[in-house]
Amino acid sequence: MKLAIVGLSNSGKTTVFNALTGQSLETTIYPTIGGEPNFGVVKVPDPRINKLTEIYKPKKITYASVEYIDYIGLTKGDAQQNRKVFDLIKDADAVVHVVRAFEDDAVIHPMNEVNPLRDIDALELELIFGDLEFVEKRLQRMEEGAKRGKKPNEAEKKLLLKCKDALEKEMPLRDMTFDEEEQKIMKPLQFISIKPEVVVINIGEKDLNTGREKELLNKAEDYFNEKHKTSSLVTRHSLLSLCGKIEMEIAQLPAQEAEAFLEDLKIKEPALNKLIHVSYDLLGLISFLTSGEDEVRAWTITKGTSAHRAAGKIHSDIERGFIRAEIIGYDDFISSGGDMAFAKSKGLLRLEGKEYIVRDGDIINFKFNV
Repeated sequence: MKLAIVGLSNSGKTTVFNALTGQSLETTIYPTIGGEPNFGVVKVPDPRINKLTEIYKPKKITYASVEYIDYIGLTKGDAQQNRKVFDLIKDADAVVHVVRAFEDDAVIHPMNEVNPLRDIDALELELIFGDLEFVEKRLQRMEEGAKRGKKPNEAEKKLLLKCKDALEKEMPLRDMTFDEEEQKIMKPLQFISIKPEVVVINIGEKDLNTGREKELLNKAEDYFNEKHKTSSLVTRHSLLSLCGKIEMEIAQLPAQEAEAFLEDLKIKEPALNKLIHVSYDLLGLISFLTSGEDEVRAWTITKGTSAHRAAGKIHSDIERGFIRAEIIGYDDFISSGGDMAFAKSKGLLRLEGKEYIVRDGDIINFKFNV
């Protein structure tokens, strides 16, 4: 899973990136317009992998992973500058939109005052305008090609016109309905405003666990509900709040100290865990597990994936030569004392065919022949 961290300048994007990845990149008090993008890969915390590791003592342990990308902030009305960001993040699975809600006179706000709802709206519009610019240029090239006798792809042209109509109404493409054929055409176009979005309200330390934190989340939720009231889609955004500055400090601490710090501040879980859970839910992702003395591993798939397709996540040969899958739920395995033979004697280990829909936490052993 690849998540792109976006936001207006000085919203705390890089601070949040540091909190999520444990890195210590320099953060500035003024907007930056250049530099290199930052990348960080983190393990998805999974207590099930830890427990299976205790049982099997494998040679190798592999957690699911998330890649985060952080780059320069988006600038209201600067299409050329913003295109640099869009070109970098266009293949991300979702965007993490960091919104400034902290007050700090030393950190310049590009629009002179802290106003989270205005900033949410401003960035949403930049994503929309970025897609609209792309659509208009593509339609223009089609028109110029037609004048030279090149026949345009009518299905793509129809789709682009549909997108243009929505974008001109300042509607992000994630709020539109597209059929299977349209989605197929859209995939290589890599629109930005169609991506699922996690909105992170970056609050100050004084606002942690206060009425203001709740108020900010409620107002942001009302904003999205109002924007989406004409949409029939399941909402493709999620909201959470955190204090990036505190979370970055926690990420630099040894595990025991971090745990004590979290408890003292009444933070239930660190930003890394919270954001991953929200992202998995938003993208409809789950994990199945494979276990043994060689390796204990988590594999990320989309909800609704069949056993046959899940086998292909491990290797195309397993998918091609699929015979059946031996499956036990994680909780059933643990309740059997971590003893597969005992679980089998109790009828908890099942044989499933190609069409079985994999569930979160299924421990699977694929049988195949090629």
